[in-house]
Amino acid sequence: MKDITALVLTRNEAPNIARTLGKLSWLPKVIVVDSESSDGTTELAARFPNVRVVSRAFTTHAEQWNHGLEQTDIRSEWVLALDADFVLSDALVREIQSLEPDAATAGYSASFEYCIDGRPLRGAAYPPVVVLYRRTKGRYVQDGHTQRIALHGDVRPLTAPIFHDDRKPLADWLASQSRYMALEAAKLSDPAASLGFVDRLRRWIVIAPPAMFVYCYFVRGGILDGRAGLFYALQRAVAEGILSLFLARRWLGRGD
Repeated sequence: MKDITALVLTRNEAPNIARTLGKLSWLPKVIVVDSESSDGTTELAARFPNVRVVSRAFTTHAEQWNHGLEQTDIRSEWVLALDADFVLSDALVREIQSLEPDAATAGYSASFEYCIDGRPLRGAAYPPVVVLYRRTKGRYVQDGHTQRIALHGDVRPLTAPIFHDDRKPLADWLASQSRYMALEAAKLSDPAASLGFVDRLRRWIVIAPPAMFVYCYFVRGGILDGRAGLFYALQRAVAEGILSLFLARRWLGRGD
């Protein structure tokens, strides 16, 4: 597993990008697809000798990923695809380097430890994501506010975690959630039969926000993480509340 190129998406990620790229120094090539950042992200990324920055105006997450995958001259067999606030653990680096995939394996999914100001939480609700895959076996498709990789072949789990450690200001987080939840509301307005169980629950605009708080703070053990756990549970409840507002506007006949 030495024939790997990392692919990283950025948009105003100056508080995060150096930590993410610092954990990728073992790779010969890292491609950063930047969505016209204005905060010095690209200058920070360019300081790393194995990094090449490509600029593309943002359209959708899936189109940004596919541009990086298909239009930046990536030739390696494997691609390690990361958001700019995904920081590899040392254990995960060692695990990736020691992988011996069989021919049927198309990719690997990683679990996450969500962090508040660098502190991992017990109570985070972040699902596993496919981050390592054979370049010729996958393509990205849009799924609500985000994207997923459609792979042809088996997906194996990685055991060591990635740290999801976003240190951008709270105002930036709120602005991004507004954009994301508008897209999620459009997705959740599809017929219920086409949605998964969790997405059907998220359409309960009165129940979903407090249920998310209870799940993160009590069920997942966020109460044991002190103030950081409380902040995270409130953060997730607010995100669901923003989604509920967009859903309510749609039900009132407004799509804004």
